[in-house]
Amino acid sequence: MGLGMSAAIFLGGPAALKAARASTATASPLLGFKSIPTSIDDALHLPHGYSAQIFAPWGTPLLDNAPPWKPDATDDAAAQATQVGDNHDGMHFFALKGSHDEGLLVINHEYSTLTKVDYQWLFGRGGTLPWTADKALKAMNAHGVSVMHIKRLAEGQWEIVQESSYNRRITASTPMALTGPAAGNSLLKTSADPSGTRVLGTFNNCGNGWTPWGTYLACEENFNFYFGSTPPTSTPTTAQQRYGLPTDRSYFRWDDFNPRFNYAKEPNEPNRFGWIVEIDPFNPASAPKKRTALGRFAHENAAHTFTKDGRIVIYMGDDHRDDYLYKFVSRDRYIAGGDNSQLLDHGQLYVARFNADNPSKDFAGDGEWLLLDKSKNPILAAHPGFADQAEVLIYTRLAADAVGATPMDRPEWVSVHPQTGEVYVTLTNNNKRQKAGPANPRADNIYGQIVRWCEAGGDAGATAFEWDIFVLAGNPVKHTDRKDLRSGSDNITPDNMFNSPDGLAFDAFGRLWIQTDGKYSNSGDYEGQGNNQMLCANPASGEIRRFLVGPKECEITGLTFTPDHRTLFVNVQHPGETGNSNWPNGGNAIPRSATVIITKDDGGIIGT
Repeated sequence: MGLGMSAAIFLGGPAALKAARASTATASPLLGFKSIPTSIDDALHLPHGYSAQIFAPWGTPLLDNAPPWKPDATDDAAAQATQVGDNHDGMHFFALKGSHDEGLLVINHEYSTLTKVDYQWLFGRGGTLPWTADKALKAMNAHGVSVMHIKRLAEGQWEIVQESSYNRRITASTPMALTGPAAGNSLLKTSADPSGTRVLGTFNNCGNGWTPWGTYLACEENFNFYFGSTPPTSTPTTAQQRYGLPTDRSYFRWDDFNPRFNYAKEPNEPNRFGWIVEIDPFNPASAPKKRTALGRFAHENAAHTFTKDGRIVIYMGDDHRDDYLYKFVSRDRYIAGGDNSQLLDHGQLYVARFNADNPSKDFAGDGEWLLLDKSKNPILAAHPGFADQAEVLIYTRLAADAVGATPMDRPEWVSVHPQTGEVYVTLTNNNKRQKAGPANPRADNIYGQIVRWCEAGGDAGATAFEWDIFVLAGNPVKHTDRKDLRSGSDNITPDNMFNSPDGLAFDAFGRLWIQTDGKYSNSGDYEGQGNNQMLCANPASGEIRRFLVGPKECEITGLTFTPDHRTLFVNVQHPGETGNSNWPNGGNAIPRSATVIITKDDGGIIGT
């Protein structure tokens, strides 16, 4: 798609990118809505001419035997296993037979909101104590993934198709397989699974991906929060420290009742998390598969494209301060309509190095993809810390450290332009950065940025690329000197400013949708930025307009469209994460994460 423009951009590098943006800005305007102002109230705001339906909030009955959600949130673990999970995040709509009105909506449930000492809402206003085995199991059942068969009614509203065989809950206890080069390695074996190929559950799934063969990719992110070591206590190894395992009880306290989450007793159990999980939503009996060839780290999302010769490429960010950006290139070609069930088990994993800024351009340069292969990369071949390729994949972060990848400002969602092939990534923030570097131009980066790159020769399988910065988020109201990088790049104004870009996705027409998960204090460095929001950008002109503002203390995340792009699904996560929201029910109701289904009142395409 768009090969003529794509070739010109890839061959010309960042300068050609800017020329292409200038030449197409007037000819093909993308943003047809009026930007809305920020807000700090407990409501959802959209542009004039758009409407929203609140859909499938946490606790909505999903399976056949599911009881109605109790308004005081005192449902037990058995009930939660049959209801929609908590804290909706990444998602995808899989149309049934190409329909715009019926399909499978698959949603990640990242976690349950915590305070410093307690679960915030999962057990109602009564709180966590006394902490019991059933409460720990309820928390486990609130995690994972929901597969929902949904349908639009004649009057335009959507509903879950009750008693559908597609409806499914995947939780922290669902049996699944480990596949690929690391499967069966000794570092993945436990007392419950001496084969190292079977694992229970998935959790802390943040962003997502999907494949052309109709499967869903759930991305395990901050899995380290679920493992503890008391009692007995244990000192983390170097590798465990690199992956953030604590020295005492876990944040979520599952280890109090389930010994597999006590890494002093089961030191390999944490190695079985931090993977990308492939789920077939059309086969409810199928076991999800953790694809070890794609590496183990704090996966944010997974964005796919193809090499020139038809192999699939998966771009991935490691959402951690000073961690890295990766891509996987499959060994085999994608076969349209064929068997692609093992395509993600064989291939090469790379990590990005961004070279120094080009002095003749603003925030632009080149880079290279460094191969993470024990036998083919001389650095890893000589490294005593990796016995084989399986260990390179299990300890991906350490392998990336060894080859000299570029530490980034928390790489989050990645998305590929559907016409030009440009790749964009949100770097949400990094307030611990001590020194500016390539593609990360600010120390103490509290606002974040979006970086993009062009693969050499227009081929996603290339090992070289050219990059520039699409937008530096900032606050020109607080920092009025536009030479101060804290004010943001030129395309940031008082009317569209934001902080901490997170969710990111292109629609089929090339609009870039940007979601935020940042500070909502509306004061100090964040003066005038209001609640978290979703914006839309024209990559050609650089223009950015605000499309949606969420309720209090929420994150805006996850987005997917029906095939005709006349319906948009967005998630509102953790409203009232510190206790100050009653969305979506209002009054004195307990706040609940939910999906928002957005349509244009005239029936048109979203964004026009």
